[in-house]
Amino acid sequence: MKILVVCGAGASSTFVAQRLARGAASAGLAWTVEAGTEHTALASTGIDVVLVGPHIADRAEGIRSALSGRSHVLPLPDDAFRDFDGSRTLRLVRDAITASPDQKESP
Repeated sequence: MKILVVCGAGASSTFVAQRLARGAASAGLAWTVEAGTEHTALASTGIDVVLVGPHIADRAEGIRSALSGRSHVLPLPDDAFRDFDGSRTLRLVRDAITASPDQKESP
């Protein structure tokens, strides 16, 4: 599973990505988690899930449309940066991919 966490400049998404990676590893999941920007999401291939920072959540639909269903696109909740162990973000991703494993859109 490849996950990209995006924000305006890639700085705050780095914290979320690192925490999610640790949470996934603790759960025994071999996930690749990276941070980037909206441009990174649009230019990359092979991304299963794009997590969109709460401060740019208004762009989630545009990202989803541009990716044409190739990735789950999920806006992060407002408190995502306070998820210090990555467990809530991990649950968000797991719930989304479990709810619609073949449909690459947020519920």
